[in-house]
Amino acid sequence: MIHIDRRLIKNFDWVTLSIVIVIVFIGILTIYSATRPVLEEDGYSFYIRQAIWLIFGIAGLFLMVSFDYIRLSRLSIYLYIIGFISLISVFIFGREGMGAQRWISLGPLSFQPSEFFKLFYVIMLSHQLSSANGALRTIHFFRLFFLVVFIPFVLLLKQPDLGTALIILTIFLSLTLARGIQRKILILFIIIGIISLPFIGTIFWEGLKDYQKNRIIAFMEPGVDPTGIGYHINQSKITVGSGKLFGKGYLKGTQGPFRFLPEKHTDFIFAVFSEEWGFLGSISLLSLYMLIILRGLKTAIDARDDFGRYLALGITFMFLIYCIVNIGMTLGIMPVVGIPLPFMSYGGTALLSNLISLGILINIRTRRFELFH
Repeated sequence: MIHIDRRLIKNFDWVTLSIVIVIVFIGILTIYSATRPVLEEDGYSFYIRQAIWLIFGIAGLFLMVSFDYIRLSRLSIYLYIIGFISLISVFIFGREGMGAQRWISLGPLSFQPSEFFKLFYVIMLSHQLSSANGALRTIHFFRLFFLVVFIPFVLLLKQPDLGTALIILTIFLSLTLARGIQRKILILFIIIGIISLPFIGTIFWEGLKDYQKNRIIAFMEPGVDPTGIGYHINQSKITVGSGKLFGKGYLKGTQGPFRFLPEKHTDFIFAVFSEEWGFLGSISLLSLYMLIILRGLKTAIDARDDFGRYLALGITFMFLIYCIVNIGMTLGIMPVVGIPLPFMSYGGTALLSNLISLGILINIRTRRFELFH
């Protein structure tokens, strides 16, 4: 007979789960609206697929809550190796889409290994930071950077997946600062970065695909080619602005369904939502995301150990960076780097990995009572 500790049910974070479920359903409704068959060749399949992935995601979430998250610390190296191998396998077995080789197909299903690697990476980084004693010293900082961050960063750029590469780098810097590093390391890192910036910038620019270069140029000079490389950003800003204060109403938006706005159900789903629900609806949605971030930070503060604290911070930072960059892309204040809006944008792999990550976050909050044994 299965025994369930009543404290797990009592301390379960139903509030965070409820907020995320609301956002996911808003996402499914917006995906339907953005891809509804205004044109004869359009179909209904996107929102149905997202709903199916939601079922798998909820199952994965409760699976993550069902065992003590401390086990993840013991498995961190194995999970990281699996994630690392999956990144390499993309170059061997992966298929290309939209100018990037990021997906692996398994029969009728396809998944993006980098989505799961981000989570394995946060687990590994949290394990390493929680295992160190005292403030991070110079040798520990750079060893951690080159062994855990640098190689996957290069592999992600090679795919190319600029968005995920920048996320893992930002999470590393955020967690190491939260962990505490010696001031001289920070100064040394900044000096090295400034000195090497021209060389790294040249190598980085030459390594980008043409469409990625165009996105950066369009961000720097939005009016340089409004019907060409600047089309995405300009149409997104038009879509957001057309919603005004109260929006046009659900299923009354035009920019997405009539294909004025590219990638309307993935990268620019926030623009579609803003067109239909306006400024007030957008603020309400952002408030839901802010609640998730605040509860994630509270989970980190209340965590029973250092590993749980860094793991909660890493997952929360990941969600925060996703939101800032995606919405920044939509508003034209950040370059388009292909980062989806968590729990809303269409994408089965992203939804599944985000819900599993949320399950770990809820796990940490649920088991905080074990401090008082």
